[in-house]
Amino acid sequence: MARSWKALLAGAATAVIANGFVGVVGAQETVFVATTAIVEHPALDATRDGVRDELEANGYEEGKNLRFEYESAQGNPATAAQIARKLVGAKPHVIVPISTPSAQAVVAATKDIPVVFTAVTDPVGAKLVNDPKKPGGNVTGVTDLSPIRKHLELIQEITSNAKRIGVLHNPGEANSLSLLQLLKTEAGPRGLEIIEAPATKSSDVLSAAQSLIGKADVIYIPTDNTIVSALEAVIRVGTENKIPVYAGDTDSVPRGAMAALGFNYYDVGRQTGKIVVRILKGEKPGDIPVEGIETTELYVNLKAAERMGVTIPESVVARAKQVVK
Repeated sequence: MARSWKALLAGAATAVIANGFVGVVGAQETVFVATTAIVEHPALDATRDGVRDELEANGYEEGKNLRFEYESAQGNPATAAQIARKLVGAKPHVIVPISTPSAQAVVAATKDIPVVFTAVTDPVGAKLVNDPKKPGGNVTGVTDLSPIRKHLELIQEITSNAKRIGVLHNPGEANSLSLLQLLKTEAGPRGLEIIEAPATKSSDVLSAAQSLIGKADVIYIPTDNTIVSALEAVIRVGTENKIPVYAGDTDSVPRGAMAALGFNYYDVGRQTGKIVVRILKGEKPGDIPVEGIETTELYVNLKAAERMGVTIPESVVARAKQVVK
């Protein structure tokens, strides 16, 4: 659970300045790692938990030599900016913003404290770094750019007659706009049409999904935090209207999406935590290249598919990492 800002600020560890950045700590000093996300949903929560577990695996334990704080912006960019400023004022050794909006807010708030972003689709497009191979400054991290081409291949494999793909997205999220552009680029040569359904906040998601009825053959949910946080509204529309719902993150499949090819976000968190440890041990964030994610996993939900009027081919089921029945 998120702790109060009074507790966060009152208990903030005193940072050590070394190598030009706040973040290098002595062997006996309590480490303070602060994390924040734009909203709470299973993928981002798993990322946070992975970071914390990786720290513990490297000898940093809460209650002993680790202070680990987390705050959610509840989907509000203004709140994300406020949280970022308060985190910077608390002087943690490292800040881990989870999601593009939170990363943008934190990077705008500090040029000194090491920042290790994660679950960010396009760090260059989001203006977090200029060169992923040589980030420079106080920022590095892990990018979760979705394998869009493979997503479209999966859609065409399972629902071969689909020509119109409805895409729910928040036009205010830089990551979502990057994914939308990639979708359009990849869809054209495949004879697919992208039907946009924008939603700027979670409460808009239901009406955005309903706007696709009669217009889209399938619905695709990218790794858009606003949409994923209100996933159940999309699933309801898909189920009631027999419109198959695909997702860009595997955590959405147990929640009712029909299929997804994506990353294990707990593992993404562990990967991010390894970078945090390197910084705590003295490396400069700007010297650490931004890392991508190579391994994808296929999840399918047979019960959801049935409710949406689809039979998932056995060849797809056979290679799935997880099958929800």
